[in-house]
Amino acid sequence: MRATGKVILLRLLFLALCISLLPIQAPAADKLEKGQNLTDADGDTLVSAGGSGTFTLGFFSPGASTKRYLGIWFSVSNHTVYWVANRDQPLPDRSGMLVFNDAATLVLLDGSRRTVWSSYFSGGPSAATAQLLESGNLVVRNGSSDAYRWQSFDHPSDTLLPGMKLGKILWAKSELQLTSWRSADDPSPGDYRRTLETKGLPELVLWYRDVKAYRTGPWNGLIFNGVEEASTYADMYPLHVSGLTDRSTEITYGYTAVPGAPLTRVVVNYTGVAERLVWKADTGEWIPYFTRAARDNTCEAYAKCGSFGLCNPEAASSSFCGCVPGFSPDSPSAWRMKQYAGGCRRDAGLECGGGTTTDHFKVVPRVKLPDTQNATVDLDVATLDECSAKCLANCSCLAYAAADIRGGGNRSGCVMWTDAIVDLRLIDSKQDLFLRLSKSEFVADGHGRKSKGFPTALVVAPVASIVTLLLVVFVFWWRWKCRILGAIPQNPSMAVPLLNLATIKHGTGNFSESNIIGQGGFGIVYKGQLPQGKMIAVKRLKQAALTRKGKKDFAREVEVMAGLRHGSLVRLLAYCNEGKERILVYEYMENKSLNVYIFGTPSLRASLNWAKRLEIIHGIAHGVAYLHGGSGKSVIHRDLKPGNILLDDEWNAKVADFGTAKLFAVDQMAPDQTVVVSPGYAAPEYERQGEMTLKCDVYSFGVILLETLSGQRNGSMQRLLLHAWGLWEQSKTVELLDTSIALPLPESEPELLSGLKRCIQIGLLCVQEMPSDRPTMSAIVALLTSTTSQIDRPGRPAMDSTAVHSSHELESGLSSPSTDDLT
Repeated sequence: MRATGKVILLRLLFLALCISLLPIQAPAADKLEKGQNLTDADGDTLVSAGGSGTFTLGFFSPGASTKRYLGIWFSVSNHTVYWVANRDQPLPDRSGMLVFNDAATLVLLDGSRRTVWSSYFSGGPSAATAQLLESGNLVVRNGSSDAYRWQSFDHPSDTLLPGMKLGKILWAKSELQLTSWRSADDPSPGDYRRTLETKGLPELVLWYRDVKAYRTGPWNGLIFNGVEEASTYADMYPLHVSGLTDRSTEITYGYTAVPGAPLTRVVVNYTGVAERLVWKADTGEWIPYFTRAARDNTCEAYAKCGSFGLCNPEAASSSFCGCVPGFSPDSPSAWRMKQYAGGCRRDAGLECGGGTTTDHFKVVPRVKLPDTQNATVDLDVATLDECSAKCLANCSCLAYAAADIRGGGNRSGCVMWTDAIVDLRLIDSKQDLFLRLSKSEFVADGHGRKSKGFPTALVVAPVASIVTLLLVVFVFWWRWKCRILGAIPQNPSMAVPLLNLATIKHGTGNFSESNIIGQGGFGIVYKGQLPQGKMIAVKRLKQAALTRKGKKDFAREVEVMAGLRHGSLVRLLAYCNEGKERILVYEYMENKSLNVYIFGTPSLRASLNWAKRLEIIHGIAHGVAYLHGGSGKSVIHRDLKPGNILLDDEWNAKVADFGTAKLFAVDQMAPDQTVVVSPGYAAPEYERQGEMTLKCDVYSFGVILLETLSGQRNGSMQRLLLHAWGLWEQSKTVELLDTSIALPLPESEPELLSGLKRCIQIGLLCVQEMPSDRPTMSAIVALLTSTTSQIDRPGRPAMDSTAVHSSHELESGLSSPSTDDLT
């Protein structure tokens, strides 16, 4: 019995010894308590609480690097690290340990137990707890307290998650910003960063080192003014700016995610690209919803066109740069060399002083507003009229705009520029800039300001009566001559009737700015309604475009459209020729233009599935084939591109914008003095020598076809054609198809997949260098509608794009630029 007691005692002592030798208790799934540790050697991790386990905290090595870091990543994509603790001090091996020190501060220790990273905040005397929340936020609390003593959201790396902020925390005198990694293998701070600039109106800026590379445009109460695509996903990821009116504590930007929305992140990567990505669970990949690059040669580049320059993304032939109304290049010779940094200078000086002014404001519509960092913001101004009066009373005020557009027509707030206007560009925006110009600019521009008339008061009454009578007779004779001699062709069949100006004004709210749905350099398009309720698109020639050429282009469009009736052509309903007005009335297209969808956000691109895209391609082909002879005439369009393909409420494709079109004899070929070059769509022979045939439209159709299937732009360097040809040569045509849409499986949709492959081969056949190697549009329609007819083997497409950069684009007054003119 005594021996048995000794055995039991020895066993208890041994058990106690074993317990004393056990390692520190392993942490719970989502928490690390004081007295616990997280070690790399054991592969320890924390997984966020809340049931989904969306985020994981642990040790990792980025890319090909063998160095070790403590970070947080998405559990569904363990290579997508959103936060790194020890960015500047990597661990050389797997000896790292995360633990609370004696001061209850969360620290990362190396193999020698030296601190390489710290939360820099003492947990205090209470027991400390670190927890990874389901939001991805790593927080440190005192015991069970809900208050955070420290959180990772206050120390961003290169990624912004829902619930995080960018901007200035004024009470703490700190700034929250995103900083890119150095490379794919090195998370140390790189050359690119994204900040919220808080002078003027808040806006996000992408920096390369200390140089502004890109800005979003100012916050307008709904979105950042230059990121119009944000409105397409704001219902899933609402945006907000805090502290705009009360700047005592913070001025910050952030966003949230509604319940059920896919995972999302905004990241500044090491190549200088800022983008919003959304997780597509069915394919296991991140899809970009918004992308801007620091190194960009288009209108996204900061201040590309200099002060008072206006960047037009549709004007590639002029490197996108022009001047705002009333301004001209400061150095014409520099602009000819495509050096735009010097900007533009005012054509006529302002007249303001001594409490009086004769200046007026010119509307520069639908723009990304200029940089507001040196502008003055007054949020107490209630309306645009008050804003106008305030700017006009200040001789230093050069322009103004609404600061907040949430009220729609009752806009509030005012932003006023008293310094040079920088980084202004045309976009599909809901905002206008009001530019101050000399009164003389309006007299010269014909905008309704009266110039000095003939001094009839000094002439005797009989002479005045005779002069008046002669003027009346002359006006009637001139209008009769214009109509009889065909300056504005009449249609005997009344297929395109005249519509009086009063009806058009009534239907468009007297050309209300709120009804503007598109515009180009020479025309503005308004949404309107006829008295019987039919919706229309009203294309109004700007007064400045009433030149001989502009009137000729207007007459050409009426003449071409007068005899055309086809379901795949936008129908010209009427036109107006009253006084100085030249107006075309078209049927209204509910779903805008094709380029909005094939080049838009993933959600927009996904709205056009493969079957619908094939239908659109067929519709375009039928419409162009009709132009080329189906109407009894031969009409060459000359400017086919996705922006000129409109979609009605049933997604039927309709060819639009015939301001550049010409009536043509079959197989006729002749040089044309008006060269209309849309880079990436113009046939080589037309681009180089101006030789125009029906096969020019065939080439443009081929480019549109390949862009519609791939979701990629061809561009002036013809990259898409080269890429498509390479894939076709390797029998990998399926890889060209837009990844925003799930590919049809061979066993489930064999006919659809076969049709897509067949389309790609037809597209390549259309873009052959020699016109004789391209099929006619009637042949293309036959190939598209047949599943058995043989298709010729295409040769290598033309790749010479040097002519794109040297050709001088002289587009017609009503069609340049034409993208979304009738949307």
